[in-house]
Amino acid sequence: MQISFHAYVASALFDRNGAVFALGDGSVRFDTGEVVQAHEGVVLSAALHPDGDGIITGGDDGRLVWSRRSGAVELCNIGGKWIDAVAASPQSGLIALAAGRDLIVRDARDASFERRFRHDRTVADVAFDPKGRKIAVASYGGVLLWFARIAEQKPQMLKWPGAHTGVTFSPDGKFVLSAMQENALHGWRLSDAKDMRMAGYPGKIRSMVFIAKGALMATSGGPGVVIWPFAGANGPMGREAVEIDVDESALVVRCAGASGLPRLTWGRADGRVFSADLDVTGVHEIRAEKGAQITALAMSPDGKQVAYGDEDGEAGVVSLP
Repeated sequence: MQISFHAYVASALFDRNGAVFALGDGSVRFDTGEVVQAHEGVVLSAALHPDGDGIITGGDDGRLVWSRRSGAVELCNIGGKWIDAVAASPQSGLIALAAGRDLIVRDARDASFERRFRHDRTVADVAFDPKGRKIAVASYGGVLLWFARIAEQKPQMLKWPGAHTGVTFSPDGKFVLSAMQENALHGWRLSDAKDMRMAGYPGKIRSMVFIAKGALMATSGGPGVVIWPFAGANGPMGREAVEIDVDESALVVRCAGASGLPRLTWGRADGRVFSADLDVTGVHEIRAEKGAQITALAMSPDGKQVAYGDEDGEAGVVSLP
């Protein structure tokens, strides 16, 4: 299914009913045709709602909105501040959002619950640990770890010089990984805070995704998909990444996968999209023609569908063989 939205595709996700797209015109659109006008301005961030039905989005209008096929509900309004990052945990039901220097935590099941944590620098990204109890914050100078529900606390600081723009936990909760402004990946083992430099990227790392039950982590930022080994107690420490589908003509700018399977999809700066099952030889073309840069990409949890979108508003939902 090919779709023309005529608006920048900010995010593509799969909820329990199918593909969902968040757009630069403030709307949320579903692959079944429903359209919800979630924001007055631009959608800046999006995540799957903790209960798996629809998505939550943050906009430049300062509103956090839950959009479903039946309509949209405002979850909170922070007074016009941009909501640059959103994360949600199905395990704890918590939602985290970044607005300027603030991390704000809400509970999807209790509208009265809120925690606010102030930072010295702008919060660039947020991520929950696998149990939804801790939140990692990417900021300048490293990553900070907060307990999500505790009001008065000092965060654990994982230091590394530079601007950290993206963050994620490994599925076993043993590692935290951050993408950096300077085309590098950095990681920490939480048991002893030992850190890892994972450099050598020619481009920005905009996607980090764990697949194969956490044994592998794939990232964008190279001429091919960069895959790091995470099996074993030491994860990628002392080990090298491998790169698949190397093509020097256009960098990989987005990647996504099915967490429980060795299935992966990636999109390039020239608009092409591919997928592969790492247990099977060969690469499958999803979108072979060149076009605008891929800006959003998702794979369904069962690994059978891919949703993509580009900066010109062209999108698609494709079934995999």
